[in-house]
Amino acid sequence: MELRKKQFKYKGQAIEELQKLDVREFSKIVKSGNRRNILRNFQKHEEFIALAKKRIENKKQIRTHIRDLVITPQLVGMRLNIYNGNKFVPVDITGDMLGHKFGEFAPTRAKIMHSKSGVGATKGSKVISKK
Repeated sequence: MELRKKQFKYKGQAIEELQKLDVREFSKIVKSGNRRNILRNFQKHEEFIALAKKRIENKKQIRTHIRDLVITPQLVGMRLNIYNGNKFVPVDITGDMLGHKFGEFAPTRAKIMHSKSGVGATKGSKVISKK
């Protein structure tokens, strides 16, 4: 019995087919909000992809402050460092991220961990006996 790895598909198309598409052609597949973003800023998307490919050839890190760029098939397999307002968060782009924005994968707010209340935080803890 032969086990085959399931091939990734985005809206019925293989990733190899999608990588051949132009940015504007890919926009016809994504949801309407991101389609508008791509069509309004397609030059920005194409410039970023060209810059990213050039930096990968030179074996340099790709660092960006752009959080509103939609992930396209040409970016799949790359490692980007996305700024979250404090530091650059390393993100590996996978096929599951297609059609989402960079900012979704670099959270700006840390998860708050609540612990036990301190001394004086409640009325019962104001007076502590010294035994």
